[in-house]
Amino acid sequence: MGRTLAGILAGAAHGRFPDADGRTTVVPAPSDRDTGVIAFTAHSVVFTDEDPGWVRATLAALECDALAATMHPRFLTAFLERTGRVTDTIDLLTVADPLPGGPALELREVSDSVHPRATSARRRRDGVRMWEADGGVLVLGRGVAGRWEVAVELDEDARHRGLGRALATAARHLVPPGEPLWSQQAAGNARSIRAFQAAGFRPVGSEVLLLDNGQGQDTGGA
Repeated sequence: MGRTLAGILAGAAHGRFPDADGRTTVVPAPSDRDTGVIAFTAHSVVFTDEDPGWVRATLAALECDALAATMHPRFLTAFLERTGRVTDTIDLLTVADPLPGGPALELREVSDSVHPRATSARRRRDGVRMWEADGGVLVLGRGVAGRWEVAVELDEDARHRGLGRALATAARHLVPPGEPLWSQQAAGNARSIRAFQAAGFRPVGSEVLLLDNGQGQDTGGA
């Protein structure tokens, strides 16, 4: 298993997950912006510049199932208080391979967009680009540990027509060859989860990001 978050994510994108041994791995935060927790099957990864000893001591003090400790509300509350950060939700973390050629869906790239989805993405990603389709938008950028991330948003009257799936599929054509594409969906947003999985995104774990005050959560949408 890679000893950096980027290495761990690269492995997970290709089906090589941390050992399901019930342990927690603590790795350095990949940037000042990115701090959080990813829970894979029976193994969690905490990425932070806080003292690893504090992480382990706080988890041990919970006296709960080790498999659930890093996503336990008491640990996350302590983590937020320790770092002075905020969060919105625990997301399902999904990934898909890139697709060759151009997207079948007709897209129009928008520069300098003031769309709320693009504004939120710029606070959490680098190199953000946005495309419009009739009834929806998709936003791409480099997020946690430099990974490519996509989020989509639909107009209310464009729902239930397969557009969310089409946008998520189109995004797979827009990333460089060999680069996996990641997305997060709020666990309760079943419609979004269905759309991304129909577009070929595979669930790999759960993720909670700790954000600087003023940063907004930008889950996959749809």
